[in-house]
Amino acid sequence: MRKISIVFFVLIIGKVFAQDDQRVITTAVPFLTIAADARSAGMGDIGVATSTDAFSQQWNPAKFAFAEQQMGIGVSYTPYLESIITDISLLNASFYNKLNDQSAFAVSLRYFTLGEIELRQSIDDQGTTVKPNELALDGSYSLKLSPTFSMAVGGRFISSNLKFPDTNVDSQAANSFAVDIAGYYRSREIAYNNFDGRWRGGFNLSNIGGKIQYDAGGQENFLPSKLSVGGGFDFILDQDNVIGITTEFTKLLVPTPQDYDGDGEITSADNDIYQNESGFSGIFNSFTDAPDGFSEELKEFTWALGAEYTYQDAFMLRTGYFNESEEKGSRKFFTLGAGFKFKAAQVDLSYLFSTSQVRNPLENTLRFSLTFNLGEEYYND
Repeated sequence: MRKISIVFFVLIIGKVFAQDDQRVITTAVPFLTIAADARSAGMGDIGVATSTDAFSQQWNPAKFAFAEQQMGIGVSYTPYLESIITDISLLNASFYNKLNDQSAFAVSLRYFTLGEIELRQSIDDQGTTVKPNELALDGSYSLKLSPTFSMAVGGRFISSNLKFPDTNVDSQAANSFAVDIAGYYRSREIAYNNFDGRWRGGFNLSNIGGKIQYDAGGQENFLPSKLSVGGGFDFILDQDNVIGITTEFTKLLVPTPQDYDGDGEITSADNDIYQNESGFSGIFNSFTDAPDGFSEELKEFTWALGAEYTYQDAFMLRTGYFNESEEKGSRKFFTLGAGFKFKAAQVDLSYLFSTSQVRNPLENTLRFSLTFNLGEEYYND
């Protein structure tokens, strides 16, 4: 076989399902949906409404306008399928800079490598080594529209180099562009009877764009366009102790695979009809196209709940839970995480425990992030 098919790659990153009749939504470049930093991963893969950090680009770039440091640099490493193979991983690097108290810009790079694969035509063939990979290069600009609300726009260049070299066929990477539109709300600190508090909320329309094509004239595949909304509250117990609770809901804005001809199964003919839908029309139709109606549409939402305890802004403990319907992928897992801050540097770790019958590719994996907060401080009332 001279190239990695989309189906094969989706299976590689853990989309293995128990029943053939489940209408599971799959997309190209699914690495864009993996939590790329240890802080968010430690809270159940959430980030759209959490407080600002250097990795906010993936979750909600509007948060950068509320950053409390002028600049932030973050790098992270996520091993993938570590119990099976050691050279598949997701690398992430991010940088933001506040232009003033009202606005900020940010850039980031996510790089997903499938390691080295040796190709042989026969047992006696010398073999060719290839290194399939995917990457996303992001840029965003965020602006406060009021003291408590900001919005951001982002652009993303996506390159998916999964095609094996072939002397007869062009082996260039498949490329695409997408945009994000995000908003973030952060209330002023409110005095309650026994503690102070702060409300948080956010949304992010991400990976909005056309489809990606791996062969000239071949099948086009949907990007993982999605809508994420979330909210949270910070319990500020005193100047040393803060507990943040956050919840998040996400829906892929991609059409639901279905039996168009009514023969009782989803065939290649049904798939041809499915793939002929454009990326933008698929976004709008994704809210109403589930064959079983509104009840199935609700199953296409994932939800997560996360908590973070911070002591003296120097030590953090985190936990979270993520849930996906058994008919739509069956990802269910608990997470634990911790963070340690010393002066301008912060180290974060996270660990995942799967609670699903479907094995999670990040199970029993320790994820790492390193952050540097630099420049002058900004006070957000």
